Amino acid sequence: MNGLIRLEVLRVLRNRKFLFFSVIYPSVLFLLIAGTADPTATLGDTGLTLPAYMMVSLASFGALTAVLMGNSERIAKERENGWVRQLRLTPLPGRGYVLAKTAGAAVGALPAIVLVFVVAAVVKDVRLDAWQWLALTAAIWAGSLVFAALGVAIGYAATGDAVRPITMIVYFGLSLLGGLWMPTTTFPRWLQDLAAWLPTHAYAALGRAIEQQHAPGVRDVAVLLVFLVLFTGGAARLYRKDTSQA
Repeated sequence: MNGLIRLEVLRVLRNRKFLFFSVIYPSVLFLLIAGTADPTATLGDTGLTLPAYMMVSLASFGALTAVLMGNSERIAKERENGWVRQLRLTPLPGRGYVLAKTAGAAVGALPAIVLVFVVAAVVKDVRLDAWQWLALTAAIWAGSLVFAALGVAIGYAATGDAVRPITMIVYFGLSLLGGLWMPTTTFPRWLQDLAAWLPTHAYAALGRAIEQQHAPGVRDVAVLLVFLVLFTGGAARLYRKDTSQA
């Protein structure tokens, strides 16, 4: 299992196209959205400047890109070309394959998070205490496991031809409606109420709570836990179904 994990990590690091979209793209979006913003004006009643607010949003978006886009497409295509079937003939347990995929995606998520933080600090002068930077990195990285489970579920639910459009619809829908590209305060009231129950909205809210130096909201934690259970349960069920049909 350790060998497969190393292989997956190396595959991620060698995939330049994937690294661009998961690592560099979120930082480019940050500069486009917050590059001309006033670094001192606060956003609504959050007490945060737009650069600080969007820093968390786009670091979360970068982690989402790495774990969701990376997992779903690779799993679906490896099922289709027979690689997963070959692995079942080895002593590798099924959970080892899923763990290797998650570990590989997590490696791509961490530099995406850190690069957004560096750009925000250097270009827009975002300043936090040392413990906040560490806590933000840990919270966003750990929270990405929710979407890693979703990526595994999509990879086992979709065929190789259908996986990309399905993943893109889910990816852009969660990012846009969850407020990762723009503050949800700009949404109509009904859409704000809907966004509050999406996992991406709760995900970014954890990071903002750290910036504001207060405990995360109970609803945000509950939403993430519920979706983690749903996505993990769905991935496990689809995996068992795929195994029984092989």
